[in-house]
Amino acid sequence: MAYGELEIGLHRPYAEHYRVELRYTAPDSDADVRLSPGEPRFDLDRLRQLEGDAAAYGKELAATLLADTSLREALAQVRSAVQSLGAPLRLRLFVGPSATEMHGVRWETLRDPDQDSPLLTGEEILFSRYLSSVDWRPVGPRPRGTLRAVVAIANPAGLERYAPEGRPLAQVDVPGELERARAGLGDIPLTPLTAPGSVSLNSLADNLREGYDVLYLVCHGALVDGEPYLWLETEEGGVQVVSGSELVTRVKEIRRRPLLIVLASCQSAGTGDETRAGDNGALAALGPRLAEIGVPAVLAMQGNVSMDTVAAFMPVFFRELKQDGQIDRAVAVARGAVRNRDDWWMPVLFMRLRSGRLWYTPGFGEDRHGLEKWPALVRNIRLGRCTPILGPGLSEALLGSRRQMARRWAETYSYPLAAHDRDNLPQVAQYLAVHQDPVFARDELEESVRTEILEAAGANLPPELRQATLDELISAVGRQRRMGDPHDPYRVLAGLPLPVYITTAFSNLLSDALVEAGKEPQVALCPWNEHIGLNPSLYGAGSEAGYRPEMARPLVYHLFGNLRERDSVVLTEDDYFDYLIGVTGNKDLIPPVVRRALADTALLFLGFRMDDWDFRVLFRSLMSQEGRSRRSRYAHVAVQIDPEEGQILEPERARRYLESYFGDADISIYWGSSEDFIQELGRRWESAS
Repeated sequence: MAYGELEIGLHRPYAEHYRVELRYTAPDSDADVRLSPGEPRFDLDRLRQLEGDAAAYGKELAATLLADTSLREALAQVRSAVQSLGAPLRLRLFVGPSATEMHGVRWETLRDPDQDSPLLTGEEILFSRYLSSVDWRPVGPRPRGTLRAVVAIANPAGLERYAPEGRPLAQVDVPGELERARAGLGDIPLTPLTAPGSVSLNSLADNLREGYDVLYLVCHGALVDGEPYLWLETEEGGVQVVSGSELVTRVKEIRRRPLLIVLASCQSAGTGDETRAGDNGALAALGPRLAEIGVPAVLAMQGNVSMDTVAAFMPVFFRELKQDGQIDRAVAVARGAVRNRDDWWMPVLFMRLRSGRLWYTPGFGEDRHGLEKWPALVRNIRLGRCTPILGPGLSEALLGSRRQMARRWAETYSYPLAAHDRDNLPQVAQYLAVHQDPVFARDELEESVRTEILEAAGANLPPELRQATLDELISAVGRQRRMGDPHDPYRVLAGLPLPVYITTAFSNLLSDALVEAGKEPQVALCPWNEHIGLNPSLYGAGSEAGYRPEMARPLVYHLFGNLRERDSVVLTEDDYFDYLIGVTGNKDLIPPVVRRALADTALLFLGFRMDDWDFRVLFRSLMSQEGRSRRSRYAHVAVQIDPEEGQILEPERARRYLESYFGDADISIYWGSSEDFIQELGRRWESAS
């Protein structure tokens, strides 16, 4: 479903004035429209006086916003636009660093001034709070079939001895909470932590380290002197009072953090009446802190929520989440289900996911059905008429994300250009090459890859390998992964009877896998600059020339270089331009055997993001080669790497994008990750063999 999107940015440029900035994106559009800003005058003292009456509070808050004529007209314009299209509105609130006191405002109570009813309790307007994060890692949905959840319910003995606000803590209904979680999560595999002593801080961290996608934590919590505390368990089943800072630190240390954390505890999003650095206590609470360290979505409670409200809210939330994975929609529906309770407004969603989606269903086309042309693809592979073209995303699990690397460089070296270019590795690398020198950018690439491998491997890496060359290190960790994972992409691809592989990656993971498969790969580099020697068997004359790839001796052709020859790596913007000029100006730089494979076989694109430089330059340089008419004879497949926030998300749009390059060629777009597709390909190949 297409959504209209409205971001409300709240800032305080002057001591007594607030500024609200509006940015709107229409359904099925990538273009942002900046609407007229406004300067409402918030009376925080008046709002605090109304905290005992949610309806009066929400009415006053809406009146304050809409008292500004420009804001009232802009919001009316947006609502009319999305209603005319029959689309919901995704509403995000971003509170800037100059207005942190506004985090304590109970925005979820907002009322519709036309109908005097809660504004955010249905599916027409999906509301979330957006917090910037210090974490550079890209976030996005994960495949529906791979999701796992851990449900931790802390009910330590001795709770009655604690009364943080003068009221003894009540026992938690462990069986009831677990049953509600099971019913809501449905067929998502669930690991319960419910036995006495199983919800200690150490146990919780150890379980999360196993790679869960959803954490549902039920426990008591409170803000004490501005610090959030949770009542967890000791290993013996007694009370373990844990500060929010301790839990946040443990989660931050986990490499693969949950996509969604649900905190069904009192005050897990702040009370709004505590003070800490002028933010009214909300940022001192656990929910916002988890969002700030990079957890994509956190559902928390902004007050002393009753267990009855939690019991009514959570089953609806999980039931709706199960339908389509839309977190903000599920929250809106669940909030509507408890609207008659006094604390209905307390659940609050902090979210960094632009799409609002927790999971996606891998597959082909809009309806995510299977590929009708699997028989043709499998036959082309069996007859050696398929050429994989491998992108850098295929090795990101081992070598790290290029976008994350770019963000880290931009932060470390004070990249001065536009913020939206900070995840563009060629542009940030170009800045390093100019600001420092070209050698520095390549050094930084090697150091970043080494650091990523060492951090990911941890204690599993033998000590002697920590001092090995980068090439040896990559080969070693690649071998470990292939041995432990039968679905490793390189292992599966190496087992196919293919004569030519084209890659834009700078590692030897594919060549290593082919050797392990009993083959003799012939590795060649595209000679896009004067420092790269010509492979005599591909370009030369005489007895060494005339090599023809075959299944036992396949060609691995590196388009964008290899780390074994540093000068061959296409890294900076200048490198990409030089490569493009060289290859388009002299088509003979691509050897005949590769040109034939590109023109007269089924092409299988794996591991690309369709708006990255690698993909665009690849198409510009190779798809312009002769053979367009012959390419139309084959069914081609392009696999969109993990649908990531802010990238091309819909398969139909991606297909139209590719058709501009392919012309009349038949291409199918796989919605999902390369790993999803490789697993399916492996199953299809085994069943056909």
